[in-house]
Amino acid sequence: MPNMSMTKNPMPSQEPDVRNKNFKEVTLGYTKETAIDEAQRCLNCKNKPCVTGCPVQIDIPAFIAKVAEGDFEGAYQVINKSSSLPAVCGRVCPQETQCESKCVRGIKGEPVAIGRLERFVADYHNANCTEAPVKPESNGHKVAVIGSGPSGLACASDLAKKGYDVTIFEALHLAGGVLAYGIPEFRLPKDIVQKEVDGLKELGVKIETNVVIGKTISIDELMNEYGFESVFIGSGAGLPRFMRIPGENLNGVYSANEFLTRINLMKAYKEDSSTPIKHPEKTVVVGGGNVAMDAARCAKRLGSDVTIVYRRSMEELPARAEEVEHAIEEGIKFELLTNPLEVVGEDGWVKSIHCQKMELSEPDESGRRKPVAVEGAFTDIECDCMIMSIGTSPNPLIKDTTEGLATESFGGITADEFGATSKPGVYAGGDAVTGAATVILAMGAGKKAASAIDEYLNK
Repeated sequence: MPNMSMTKNPMPSQEPDVRNKNFKEVTLGYTKETAIDEAQRCLNCKNKPCVTGCPVQIDIPAFIAKVAEGDFEGAYQVINKSSSLPAVCGRVCPQETQCESKCVRGIKGEPVAIGRLERFVADYHNANCTEAPVKPESNGHKVAVIGSGPSGLACASDLAKKGYDVTIFEALHLAGGVLAYGIPEFRLPKDIVQKEVDGLKELGVKIETNVVIGKTISIDELMNEYGFESVFIGSGAGLPRFMRIPGENLNGVYSANEFLTRINLMKAYKEDSSTPIKHPEKTVVVGGGNVAMDAARCAKRLGSDVTIVYRRSMEELPARAEEVEHAIEEGIKFELLTNPLEVVGEDGWVKSIHCQKMELSEPDESGRRKPVAVEGAFTDIECDCMIMSIGTSPNPLIKDTTEGLATESFGGITADEFGATSKPGVYAGGDAVTGAATVILAMGAGKKAASAIDEYLNK
């Protein structure tokens, strides 16, 4: 009998005034009983509209039907056919704009909590399955994957399952890419990322850390001297952008990338950390995306009073609604319709931000309302820490050191819908191609490229 409740089962979580002082996971996950109850809200539609919103095409009704029956391992096996990172995606994917946005139950109420169910199923499998994956028989082909973020992990996983000899080259000392250095522990526990990486190793994937492709070794050398027949570039978009305003080179001004890497990868929030980071009293975060929310919530956990400055209104915030809601609950303030003009310093350190007040124009032809300055309206915000979170672009190192590799004007590598680049045998996907996007879109690109590489090497 379907559960016809109009609302999702709520997600248990730490209380805001408790969690904003620790780095433990905010949301606590469904129980078995709650998962079954939520799964019974699914109508198991024959045309499966939710699947059309999933970049990796998980058979969502099929896995949810298994949950409704209490067959949690069976549900995991359904997901595992399409997704190599379900515990990650269940936590960080924007389901509200993807699969859940297509759910029929969302027409007159709330959609089925697909993401929460995916997380539950993955966590259940990780807690209860002790069998190591079976290592496939080698097919004799050798492929290099650059970057161990979501696109690289997805590509490596699919290729390894087909018997390829895969080596991942990671620039940092720990595998996981943005999953390790970018997304905070309280949203994505790092032991989950490590378990996914360990699963790849069990499939036979080799991971070489501290290797900067384009510096330590080039793509041409990988193919010409090390015997790799194909290369997948999943190096992400780790080059931060700044506003180019006066004073942004003062001490206490960080890019969100640097700030989050120090916090997440180097554990700078711990008292015994060897990586220093200022524990600010007042922090300003510039930007309105998920990365801005992550940076703001990390600064809050360092004991700071935090203000997010964004030049549009709350309705235009690009961050996930859940992340904005959590930030507000945790005591983070929002200074909206405000645009920084200058970083004001004292003795070489940031002291305040001088800002222009903005208003939204009438909608243009596209329907978008642009922020325009309110003449004579300014405000100053005191702070001893400023975090720039206004976007990133692909690092130019690979494109500048690889002969015959075409790129776009913004720095992304030019690739077709299957990841093929202008250089034979070289494929690319994820943020290295599109610029900063979502984990699940990067995974989808990695999976498409793996399929294309398999076809390329078996012509």
